[in-house]
Amino acid sequence: MNSRFVPDTDTAIEPLPRAPLAAIVTASYAPDFERCRLLCETVDRHVTGMAHHYILTEHRDVALFRQLEGSRRSVVDERDLLPRWLRVFDDPLSGFRRRVWLSFKTQPLRGWHVQQLRRIAIAGHAKEDVLVFCDSDVAFLKPFDTGAFWRDGKVRLFRRDGVLSNDGHDEHRIWSRNAGAALGIDPANRSSHDYISTLIAWRRETVNAMCERIEKMHGRDWVGVVGSARQFSECMIYGRYVDDVLEGAGHFYGSEEFCRVHWNGEPLSDDEFRRFVDTMGPEQVAIGMQSFIGTDVARIRRLIGLSA
Repeated sequence: MNSRFVPDTDTAIEPLPRAPLAAIVTASYAPDFERCRLLCETVDRHVTGMAHHYILTEHRDVALFRQLEGSRRSVVDERDLLPRWLRVFDDPLSGFRRRVWLSFKTQPLRGWHVQQLRRIAIAGHAKEDVLVFCDSDVAFLKPFDTGAFWRDGKVRLFRRDGVLSNDGHDEHRIWSRNAGAALGIDPANRSSHDYISTLIAWRRETVNAMCERIEKMHGRDWVGVVGSARQFSECMIYGRYVDDVLEGAGHFYGSEEFCRVHWNGEPLSDDEFRRFVDTMGPEQVAIGMQSFIGTDVARIRRLIGLSA
């Protein structure tokens, strides 16, 4: 088991400090380096209330991302976060173009799986009270203070109520079911809530308690438990832990998304991009252009008014 996670036998939730510390957490990899650089520039320009920014990468990408470090930004090697028995290789089945993480304790995992594991594991490494998760293909366009994520000693949990009861959410329902299994929740106790978004926050101590519960329920490292099912979502695991185990203690709910994301389809034309920005909701302060869509980073820079 992971000794970095301290048992929390009574799951008591203390209020946050009056002035909690917040860290932004970004998991990234080499092909998204320029997107991550843009994120860092816009964080530095627009975000206040942040004590630190952690960028989580696999070992071979650490040197590249060190260029982005500063007094309030550091790169964290996944070797310092995840068990050494989870090892990464170039995948021959992809012509050695992709990476695969292998062990005898998990299913074969891809980069998007391991990025989720890093986001959970950073809670055992960081010291800040609140962890704010932001993908590397996000850019802030408006001022934003991380204080939006807490009030009255509680952290804002993003939750869209009841959406899994609707058609078209089959994958999310699988993630929710697997989250329940990892947490040892009765399978009959199904959740219809969705907790997945970018620019969301978790309580660091609650993440650690969640990992401790998983280890106690299964008698083995939480990474092995979560990674034994290839279809999982870290957001679902945390959300179901808060709702089904803690009954919401230490959190309040919000369904407004602070980041507007272009999830799929073709890259937007310049006019479409401008309309996308112009129609951001009043609470939205950032945009996300999913990296796999292939929108040119230099064009994003130009369209949001930053020099190349």
